[in-house]
Amino acid sequence: MKIKKISQKINQILYDEYFYFQCKGFCHCCDNKVLFYSYDSWLRDNFYCRKCFSIPRERALMYIIETKFPHWRSLNIHESSPENRGASTKLKNNCKHYISTQFYLNNELGKVVNGIRNENLEEQTFKNESFDIVVTQDVMEHVLNPDAAFKEIARTLKPGGAHIFTTPLVNKFKPSQKWAVLDESKKLKFLFEPEYHGNPINPEGSPVSMHWGYDIIDFIYNSCGLKTEIIYLDNLDFGIRAEYIEVLISSKI
Repeated sequence: MKIKKISQKINQILYDEYFYFQCKGFCHCCDNKVLFYSYDSWLRDNFYCRKCFSIPRERALMYIIETKFPHWRSLNIHESSPENRGASTKLKNNCKHYISTQFYLNNELGKVVNGIRNENLEEQTFKNESFDIVVTQDVMEHVLNPDAAFKEIARTLKPGGAHIFTTPLVNKFKPSQKWAVLDESKKLKFLFEPEYHGNPINPEGSPVSMHWGYDIIDFIYNSCGLKTEIIYLDNLDFGIRAEYIEVLISSKI
């Protein structure tokens, strides 16, 4: 039994070290026929478009935007915490009513900081019904008060608008878990093993505050009344294959 486990471990190491996967297809982030490739078995963060270096969740999100809102170029779009590639770049370059924001702690909300508007998703300065689409890409697992953030997103959406977003649904059918909170002195406190993800404006990364499950649908509805659909895509023709690849759409009726 021990020999079998050692053999499995060696095989996994060799698999990870020599892994390579590629396929040809169409990238919805750069609108080109491209080669998608990965040198890592974890496709979610490593299955790149050779031309624009987008990754699967970005391509999935852009595909959903173009499918559900084909006239997105003329709409009012707010993206919180955009990436420096992929869907964020396409939205910025092709939608004249696109606005992006970041959250710079201890800076005045609504003001420009480092060339970008400073906004806290939990307490936004935008007027009611400002946007047709709100986009967040792997942001909602880092929000400390997600109920407040969902309420604010709903407030800023126009009727008929939608919050289109990705967030890893790591708990799947298990209940969502609060992973980190602010303690009485307003300091970050992890309830479980500390976990951080990459942050384009902070080299220290962003702390994970939630492990979401499929019950996020109920959480959003109870928080703000938006009805949410979870869409799972798996299409190598568009370079969409990965772990936790779901795109969520919360619609304001």
